[in-house]
Parts: sequence; structure tokens; C-alpha cells
Amino acid sequence: MNRVIVKVTGEQKDAAGDVSRIEMTAMGEHYFRNGKHYIIYEDTSLAEGAPASTMLKVAADSLTLTRRGAVEQKQRFSPQSESRSRYRTPFGDLDLCVATQRLDIAYGSVSGRIDVSYDMHINGEWQSANELHIEVEADASERQKLN
Repeated sequence: MNRVIVKVTGEQKDAAGDVSRIEMTAMGEHYFRNGKHYIIYEDTSLAEGAPASTMLKVAADSLTLTRRGAVEQKQRFSPQSESRSRYRTPFGDLDLCVATQRLDIAYGSVSGRIDVSYDMHINGEWQSANELHIEVEADASERQKLN
């Protein structure tokens, strides 16, 4: 496993045109298995700061996000497709449908960049248009090992 720094920025635009943004940076771990990159980190931007273990599975043409802890979710992003899942929170469950408009993945041996544009429906109703940008880079000690 390689130690990595994970930077996530997201933007959400609702029906009224209001935009909300999130930014988060976390230390994580990366490994490569069976042709896919796996990134694991703790996300504290959810459920009032309570951590959720987050795993990103990055394939050549898809991204799967799995969360466990304060919230539970498994969501797949693939260009021009819809993915349905259940989002479990301490306050109740929500049915999510994500319609991926665009997915761009640029990944090297450890570091990479992922950009996703998608629409989100909650309990059958359109909720928001979303942009997600994820950067993963080897931390300083890992960069020295790789050089």
C-alpha cells in the first residue's frame, strides 16, 4: 500500500440555482489490484463531521464510491448511465439515483485525477446538478520511494 493525500472538491447546484461547495483533504492509502486503483480514506465532510471510511475503486471507465460509518452508501459512476443505491444516515434512508453525464479519469501508478459531472435524484425527485473533482497524490515519503 502507498500513503496518499486525497483532495476532494464538490459543487452542487439545486433547482433554485443555489450553489453549495465542499472541500476536503485527507491522508489515505492506495493500492492497485486486478487492473483497478483503490483509494481508502476517512471522510469527515458528512453527517456533522462524523467520519465515514470511504473507498474509491477506479477502473478505466468507471468509479465506485463506497462509504461505511456515519453514513453508508455504494454508488457507481459510469458515463451516460444511471446508478441506483440506498444512502443510509442516522436520520433515515434515502433512495438515490445518479445519472452520470461525464467521467474523466487520468491515473498513473499512484497519483491521479478524477472528474465527474452527474445529476442526483433523491426518492425519485431531481435534487441537484453536481461536479466532483478528486486528486490523489503520493505523500512526500512515497514520492521518495517512487523516484
